[in-house]
Amino acid sequence: MSTAPTIAIVGAGLGGLTLARVLRTHGIASTVYERDASPTARDQGGTLDLDEESGQRALSAAGLLEEFRELSRPEGGEVRLLGKDASTVLHAPAPEGGGDRPEIDRSALRGLLLDSLPRGTVRWGRTVRAVAAPPAGRPTLTLSDGERVEADLVVGADGAWSRVRPLLSDAPPVYSGVTMSHGLLEDVDTRHRALAEFVGHGSMYAFGDERAVVAQRNGGGRIRVYCSVKVPEGWSDTEGAAPEAVTKRVLDHFPGWDDALRALITDTDRPLVLRPVHALPVGYRWDRVRGLTLLGDAAHLMSPYAGAGANLAMLDGAELAGAIAAHDDLETALNVYETALFPRGETAAALAAANLTGFLRPDGLRIARDVFVSLTSHTPKAASGDDTR
Repeated sequence: MSTAPTIAIVGAGLGGLTLARVLRTHGIASTVYERDASPTARDQGGTLDLDEESGQRALSAAGLLEEFRELSRPEGGEVRLLGKDASTVLHAPAPEGGGDRPEIDRSALRGLLLDSLPRGTVRWGRTVRAVAAPPAGRPTLTLSDGERVEADLVVGADGAWSRVRPLLSDAPPVYSGVTMSHGLLEDVDTRHRALAEFVGHGSMYAFGDERAVVAQRNGGGRIRVYCSVKVPEGWSDTEGAAPEAVTKRVLDHFPGWDDALRALITDTDRPLVLRPVHALPVGYRWDRVRGLTLLGDAAHLMSPYAGAGANLAMLDGAELAGAIAAHDDLETALNVYETALFPRGETAAALAAANLTGFLRPDGLRIARDVFVSLTSHTPKAASGDDTR
């Protein structure tokens, strides 16, 4: 691009940071506006496995692939699939060297991207209150302190409830009928030895009774636990409820399950958090609006049952940056980017919707087994529940 545009990225998740980094490799500056006060203000979630054709491809474009490999955890590729009685249906050891989808803790990956950016690229504690896109003129951000920022391009990398998306489409995320609980076990090799052995070094999945329990080993001696249940949307409202009451609310959905699986719910070291699973319609897209676009969950929010969210967000960021660098006209670049974005988002969203429905059917364990066995290396993170903004 002959004249570098001014680019404002809303959201410092993996997709927004990948965009900023790849733009930087092309000599194009950008500014990222992030509502969190600092990089450590919020827990960044669990572990990710990065696909060769998406997450790793994005890191290659960012010039960070070798650094990623040094931070990855090959042992995290182990997979166990269980019934609700804890019987083993499938056990796949970690591929040698991590295989083609190496695991990495989300916090480590985000740190890698942040460290690759010049100081000041991310403006922390800068909540975007409103976005305007006048028919004539440039898009404008209004920040929580009243500051107004104009840019040639505003990119919504701000997740499920994007402030940018309503300017492109009025389609809201829809509740899937499934709510997930999130828990965390800490210092597991000392304080939770039996559960650590039960889960193993990677990810453990258990399906039955239209429910799921997933436990995921992270670095730093942690295990994250995610439970999925079919409930009305209001079921997740726990305002004023004591932590033990929230735990009981979840545990009551797992009668007759093995004691070790139930202990993954009751023994968490932090209060459980309940999060309804929302998704945009499969095939969601928008008409071109000058100076605006989306990536990651803002563009193709889906359930976590395809394990694709973070990978897609990073690929979106890399592809958008590449298109901007390759074209002199910004609108041409955005057309090229969105033309590729829509079909790949639709494919992943369709898979996520099918897995969410299939794995949480009465015969979900059989369906999960067939899906897992069909994969030649190791299974995707079928229910990680990570925010991929």
